[in-house]
Amino acid sequence: MEAAVASALTKEVVLKLVTLLSQKHKLSKGLKDDIRFIRTELDMISSARDSHMGPGTGRSSSSSRVSMEEMRDLAHDIEDCIDRFMPCVACEGEAAAAAAAAGSVLHRVKKAVTTTRSRFAAEIHKLRTRLKDAHDRRLNYDLVNRSSSAGPSPATTVDTGAETDPVGIDKPKQELVDLLLHSHHPGKLSVISIVGFGGSGKTTLARAVYDCPGVVRRFPYRAWAAASEHNDAEGILTTILRQFHAADAPPQPQNSIHDFLRNTECLIVIDDINKQHWDVIKSIFPRETKVRIIVTTALQSVANACSSGDGYVYKMSILNAEHSKVLLMKKVFFRGCSPELERGSTAIVEKCDGLPLALVCVANFLLGENELTGNHCAQVCRSLGHHMENDADFTKLQQVLVNNYSSLSGYPLRTSLLYTSVFPNGRPIRKNTLIRRWLAEGYVQCQYKRSDLEVADENFRELIDRNIIRPIDASNNAKVKTCRAHGIMHEFMLHKSMCDNFITSLGDQNRSNFRHLFIQNHGSGSTLGLSQRTSPATDAAAGSEKFRARSLTIFGDAGEAASDFCRCELLRVLDLEECNDLEDDHLKDIHKLWHLKYLSLGGTISNLPKKIEKLHCLETLDLRKTKIEILPLEVIGLPHLAHLFGKFKFGKKDLRKSELEEFSQRKSKLKTLAGFVAGENPGFLQLMAHMKELKKVKIWCESTGADNKSLPHISRAVQKFAQDGMDTTGVRSLSLDFGNSLGDFLGSVQEYCYLSSLKLHGRLSQLPQFVTSLCGLTELSLSSTNLMGHDLSNLRMLRYLLYLKLVEADLQSFTIETGYFPSLRRLCLVVKMPKFPTIKDGALPYLVSLQLLCKDLVNLSGMKIEFHDCLEEVALDSMVSTKTAEMWETAAKKHPKRPKVLFLKRIDPSESDSSVKYVAADGPISDKCTVHSVQSNSTIKHSSSFKKMIVSEPSVAASELSIAANGATPPFAR
Repeated sequence: MEAAVASALTKEVVLKLVTLLSQKHKLSKGLKDDIRFIRTELDMISSARDSHMGPGTGRSSSSSRVSMEEMRDLAHDIEDCIDRFMPCVACEGEAAAAAAAAGSVLHRVKKAVTTTRSRFAAEIHKLRTRLKDAHDRRLNYDLVNRSSSAGPSPATTVDTGAETDPVGIDKPKQELVDLLLHSHHPGKLSVISIVGFGGSGKTTLARAVYDCPGVVRRFPYRAWAAASEHNDAEGILTTILRQFHAADAPPQPQNSIHDFLRNTECLIVIDDINKQHWDVIKSIFPRETKVRIIVTTALQSVANACSSGDGYVYKMSILNAEHSKVLLMKKVFFRGCSPELERGSTAIVEKCDGLPLALVCVANFLLGENELTGNHCAQVCRSLGHHMENDADFTKLQQVLVNNYSSLSGYPLRTSLLYTSVFPNGRPIRKNTLIRRWLAEGYVQCQYKRSDLEVADENFRELIDRNIIRPIDASNNAKVKTCRAHGIMHEFMLHKSMCDNFITSLGDQNRSNFRHLFIQNHGSGSTLGLSQRTSPATDAAAGSEKFRARSLTIFGDAGEAASDFCRCELLRVLDLEECNDLEDDHLKDIHKLWHLKYLSLGGTISNLPKKIEKLHCLETLDLRKTKIEILPLEVIGLPHLAHLFGKFKFGKKDLRKSELEEFSQRKSKLKTLAGFVAGENPGFLQLMAHMKELKKVKIWCESTGADNKSLPHISRAVQKFAQDGMDTTGVRSLSLDFGNSLGDFLGSVQEYCYLSSLKLHGRLSQLPQFVTSLCGLTELSLSSTNLMGHDLSNLRMLRYLLYLKLVEADLQSFTIETGYFPSLRRLCLVVKMPKFPTIKDGALPYLVSLQLLCKDLVNLSGMKIEFHDCLEEVALDSMVSTKTAEMWETAAKKHPKRPKVLFLKRIDPSESDSSVKYVAADGPISDKCTVHSVQSNSTIKHSSSFKKMIVSEPSVAASELSIAANGATPPFAR
């Protein structure tokens, strides 16, 4: 992993050197030669390191690690030198236009470049000398060749083995046994895929099902094959056939094998399968067969491929707190727990985050203690990262975690994963926030003809697919909104990041050597681990301390650091959204952060400083949690601003023609404007016409009575935005909240527009005609419109709609006939009374998700899920009764696809946001338990009558330098 961090950094520096050489700088020949030498040397070292960094790489020797650390520090110094010399290299192409303004940032940058060119050349020459010396040392000690043969290679896939005394698998085992014994497709090939993070118990569950007496009686011919023990699919098939031969099964000829598989009830388990194995194996089995197959895999895409058609995907849950403690009792606390030891066991449960393999490894480690105390358990938790790296009891766990990391495709993705450990363990991370931060840090590199955003989104999907990070929020339209890393993976990554000078607390005495800094506490003034309220100003050498940090993230109180973060002059990301004690005055010098690309502010900020216009490189400005109501015009004029979030009005009532022309010449790069309040002030609406790259817009229509003069401006702005989309493809999203106004002004919007997503909230007397004529509309949300069945029936013309959400008081008059919404895959219905539309047999043939969100839902409420052959999930309000929940569970079991039954908990809308929002819940909570807040340490108690394996997301104990905020609870996932 040390090599991966160094490789990521050196390649990033190489790209900066390429950019520097490609710009039209007046560099001397000697300086150009030095830069080319550094670029070539770093590129060669990074490429050589990459070739020895995959799953087949042994552990590096001490001398190799020293060499990697030296190269990492050199890359740091080179990048720091470039950034201090050219704070805005990417903007040089715009010099002619931007530098004309007196006192502009670029003008000062160019002046600084001219006056410091000789010093830059001298510094680069020194760095070239250091790099050459480092290279010579590597050759002298033969580190290049030695690193390629540094010991035995671990397997690409890790066999963690099946737990001999499993805990918490009775319910999932029974579910899979029922699937095997009572198949809805007895004459067809059926594959059950068990998917989950390494060490979550996939093999244990598969073995329990395989050895179940009822399964043994039903399938006289059974075979088990571990894919990780074979180089190819032929070896797996040979192992399977050998076991059939041992049971007097088929002879060798191919025709006889096919006849045997077609007519004999067989059970085959393939543990840890990959896509290449499956592509070969599936062709062996006839379509009409009595064979049943169980596969285990860590990749969601592989599970989906194996179980396509008539198969079933079972997603592993982590153990809840109760089951985790039971496992610990069996392994290490078998003589009972004193109250003091009980407290220590709770710390272990929280740290291991429900991962069985982690619990077993910690238990084995604790067995070596002469006298075990709760205090020692807590100490082990605080140093768990160190133990995972160095103690033999954690070998299997370390192999799983390292394999998850090293198997990722390429250094940008590995670095992006490491970067997630800057967030507190257990705290939900917004997907879009994470992606925008990746982009700001330069951890996403575009290839071919794709955009950086497309590559970042693909990287995120790969991490989700590998179950390294998991979605934890309800996503109505199948899009992940929030996520988090597995607790034990987060602990491992944070430990490695700290060892590699990548991420640390601002309280670390060596903080100036790290790339990313954080402050994490509970907001009560208390901190854990090293003091995280320590400010650079409190050090004796504070005046001379230089920070190379590229990001600073604060959760809780910043303390004295709130006054000093501007001293980190190379920051690209400043995330203060969760900072509790930031004041407006703390932002007075923020304009000095010339490199800043991402800025988010929290609820204690009410005004932006005027000098924010000097943040030339700023790309994302997130003001959603602030108290800012009036946005300065200067913010809109920032040349690279692409994403602006908040809810604000414009500072000027109207714009002169000259001001509009000036803004138009700046060529706004704004892609997301979500959003602004359109009252009597048409300023934003006037500017929207000049924002050529807009993709997502959210507008609140402020009610000023029937004579609201802004409504025609809104109508024109909406039409212009939608019509501009006719020449584009991809996502174009519009959200309109009418408030107390009547939304009929949309009737003037002409037809033949393009939007991919539309959200309308507020009263309508009829459905605007332009809605049904939108080209390419795939997502539609109508909330509190008071539209009745006739108007809603007009939506049937939306042939490409994939997602439909209706939030209304009563939908009983709406009938969905056969042929309506022929492409629809997800339907979300939110009603006050249990009065849902009538869905006719044959309608919505491709529906995979049905959400019926009504706390007063009684029984099945007339819904017939058997009409929908492709249905994969049903979501209910968590306030439904236990009886209703059980009825839906029973109906789901009778469905051929056995759709998952999920539960969502409603969050009451705030005054600033009238939309209805839901988050995931463990199960129905009505009449059974007290609902704890998202940040509570308590585990939600569930009625034993509702028999489901609960996914518990306990809070995570303090890491070596920090403690994470407690996590939200994800939905139960099978």
